[in-house]
This record gives sequence, C-alpha cells and structure tokens, in this order.
Amino acid sequence: MVRHGRASAGWDTAVDPDLDEIGQHQAERVADELHLLANPTPLTIISSPLARCRQTAQPLATKWGIEPIIHNEVAEIPSPEGVDMSKRVEWLRVAMTKTWTELGDRYTNYRDTLVSYVTSLHHDTVIFSHFVAINAVIGHATHDDQVLTMSLDNCSVTVFEKQPDGTLMLKRGGREADTLIR
Repeated sequence: MVRHGRASAGWDTAVDPDLDEIGQHQAERVADELHLLANPTPLTIISSPLARCRQTAQPLATKWGIEPIIHNEVAEIPSPEGVDMSKRVEWLRVAMTKTWTELGDRYTNYRDTLVSYVTSLHHDTVIFSHFVAINAVIGHATHDDQVLTMSLDNCSVTVFEKQPDGTLMLKRGGREADTLIR
C-alpha cells in the first residue's frame, strides 16, 4: 500500500485536492522504486477515487502501460456528518488519538470494509490510498485497535503478505515522518 504524494491543499480547505509539485515528484520517485521491486511486472494497480491517489498512481500505471482500478473501499476515512469543512482537521487530530472502537460503528464499519477488501485480494497488488486507511490495515495485521499506528510519510510503501489462512501479516511498515495533517 502506498500513501499518496503531498496534496496541494489541506483537509480543512479542499474536499479533493490535487498533488502539489512536490507530490508530483514524490509520485515519480515511488513509481521508479515500485517498478524495480515488482517482479514480474505489471501488477494490478488499485487506487482510491480521490485525485491525490489517482495522480500518485498514474506514473506507475504509465510505466506499466495499464490503467489503475478505482475502488471506493480504499478511500480516506469519512469526516463526520454535519462537521464543517473548517473543523475537519481538528476532528481528525482528535480521532487519531482514539481507538476504532471509541470512534463508533460508522468508523469500525469503514475499517472493516477496507480490511475485508484488502484481504479479499488474491495476487500481488499495488494500492494507492491514504494515511488513516493504511493505518487501519496495519492495525488489523498487528491486532492493534488504535487509529494511528504509524506516522506514514507521503509516498511511503507499506508491504503486507497474505498468509495461507487468509490473514494479513505486516512485512514492512512504510517510511515514517512528522506528518502534517492540514
């Protein structure tokens, strides 16, 4: 799973921002990295429907001559209903200090749908997704109910391995950084 590149705007000002110039360069670099790692190529590429993930996936898709498959199941955590856009960052900062159970049914359903989709895959796949979504899968694989398990950097690559019993094992956590939630 690959976290998208740096976005041009924050969660409190844009619903679906594009990548900024740095994010575009990050997407090119991660495409080069994944192209060298994947053998045989091409693998299936899945992306969140949000622009920053689709734009991060595109350089790899172009290298491999394929189109990413868009899946809502790997999209970003939804903000609460009725929360004004300007308050979303504040809500997310608090949410990331909690457990999925503490967030309630709407969010455990989001996590469970995401994890169910990822565990349903039967072959090596590159998934371009989001900070909280990737953390949800890490938490599942490590049996940790915390919303935040790793501070994943933009374009970091987290690797899971599906076990014979269908469970996921975290093989490699993505590169971490002091991630700015904006």
